Amino acid sequence: MPACLFTLRVPVVLSLGLIGCAQFVSPSGSPVVLPADWKNAAAFPVATPSRDLSRWWGRFGDPTLTKLIGTALSNSPDVNSAISRVRQARAQRESTVSGFFPTLSGSTGSSASSVLRNNAADSASVSYSAGLNASWEVDLFGKRRTSLLAADADVNSATENLHTVQSSLASEIALAYLDLRSSEARLRVVKDSLKSREETYQLVTWSHKAGQIDELDLRQAQTSVEQARAAIPSLEQSAGQARNRLTLLAGLTPGAFDGMLNANGRDIPTPPTELAVGIPADTVRQRPDVRSAGYQWVAAVQRTRAAKLERLPSLNLSGSLGINERTVGKLFNPQTVTSGIVAGLTGPIFDAGRIRANVEIQSAAEEQALLAYSSAVLQALSDVEDALIACHRSGERIVSLEKATIAARESARLAGLKYRAGVVDFLTLLDAQRTELSSEESLISARADRSSAYVQLYKALGGGWAAR
Repeated sequence: MPACLFTLRVPVVLSLGLIGCAQFVSPSGSPVVLPADWKNAAAFPVATPSRDLSRWWGRFGDPTLTKLIGTALSNSPDVNSAISRVRQARAQRESTVSGFFPTLSGSTGSSASSVLRNNAADSASVSYSAGLNASWEVDLFGKRRTSLLAADADVNSATENLHTVQSSLASEIALAYLDLRSSEARLRVVKDSLKSREETYQLVTWSHKAGQIDELDLRQAQTSVEQARAAIPSLEQSAGQARNRLTLLAGLTPGAFDGMLNANGRDIPTPPTELAVGIPADTVRQRPDVRSAGYQWVAAVQRTRAAKLERLPSLNLSGSLGINERTVGKLFNPQTVTSGIVAGLTGPIFDAGRIRANVEIQSAAEEQALLAYSSAVLQALSDVEDALIACHRSGERIVSLEKATIAARESARLAGLKYRAGVVDFLTLLDAQRTELSSEESLISARADRSSAYVQLYKALGGGWAAR
């Protein structure tokens, strides 16, 4: 085994303080070296990201978003289910711990007997008994200690799974909220455009009645109005479904957030100007899904070891303390007490391959857990790089669209003035209005995409879970 790979696994077993070195095994079995830096992290400071990642949603400066995520984390059935799984894992650990101690059982009873002579009861006797029995399997070769280590890893894995659910829920709420605000912003733009087109249509109607323009311009103006009006129901549908998705994620009934969403501002939340992304090793340490996969591998390693220890003998101690007397008054007389203790060493001789098969089963499960952990590491690295690319490219797109939108607004304004002055025809005005609406909607979508990219980046870096 490569020395660098071994130093990776030891911290995983001890505290999952990844990474001991920057190498691990990929799902294909070949060694993979973690990159020292992110490929697409230009303009992002490389520093400890813990401050930026803790409750990252507060850095968007939107109180409504913060309230939505806080409510969802408290009420979500998914979070409560994950909490229940943590309790279950802890109870299973307690059950494992109980195996280290002796078991003690007690019993009391009475029995009657008679002697029959000449078909008649000649004499009868009654006896009374009480006893205590204890048994204990000595953890001679550490099989129970190994099982306890596996149970500890299961508890840690369940805890990290809870953090994963919390992190995913926070990001899903944020993305649904961005969809809502984006739909509302586009709806406002379309309604403004509809109002402008209705004014233009009214002007065209008057010109047509005066005989200044033909039927073609009138119908084109009417088409423009109806096209803008037709876009409204679709946007209202998107906004309504986004509201329902928010309540579903929070474990509430539809409409529960309407008051909160209507009372506050409706702008698309703007991501922070700076975000420390750290280095790839930081992400591997911080991602709760990676940590959960690591603990699952640790548990699998310990279960493989426990299966191998089944080949070794076990030491069992048993003892009894009993009383058997015909007179109740003498039942607890020290002279009637009997006791005994037995020690036995047992080991498998022939089991038809059962232990060997169990070892193979656990070894295969251990291999699968290691591959799952490796896949989680690779997925984490890919998620961060994808989010970084999206952050950069959406920002570049916004710069261009802002310029295009400013030009489109001015073009539509000038086209309207010239049309009223009779300098340009209606097709020129119509084209300018369509270009303005398209630019406005594209700019809104780009801003929502940039905010969504930052949400995905926060999630990819493992943000949010440590705040709970």
